[in-house]
Amino acid sequence: MKSRVQYALEQLKDMGVRVTPQRHAILTYLLDSHTHPTADEIYRALSPKFVSMSVATVYNNLKLFIEAGLVRELTYGDDSSRFDADLSDHYHAICEQCGKIVDFDYPKLSDVEQTAAQASGFVVRGHRMEVYGICKSCSSK
Repeated sequence: MKSRVQYALEQLKDMGVRVTPQRHAILTYLLDSHTHPTADEIYRALSPKFVSMSVATVYNNLKLFIEAGLVRELTYGDDSSRFDADLSDHYHAICEQCGKIVDFDYPKLSDVEQTAAQASGFVVRGHRMEVYGICKSCSSK
């Protein structure tokens, strides 16, 4: 059985993208991460193993992964985007103090798309929801 990384690598190859060791490492890091890392966090985690890798390399590969439909860019009003390789329908709880993002699922929200389509006349292609608060770690300080 193929892993998520293997499927993603095959998708890149099918697009004619050469899979470099750095590209493979960035993609694996994202697929294994549940923390919604920034490009800088990815760079800091991988730079000891890839000393010639730059932050620009990470950004360029993230852009490529977004275009390939392998990763989502999450922007929540702060200066740094976060990246999510979990493309399933899910939502995010965001800590207002430390920026931690936690995934959660709430299936009933799919009804919102139907209601919005009927009320607005739009062809709704999706929605995004996030809730804000203070995570357990920050609230216990």
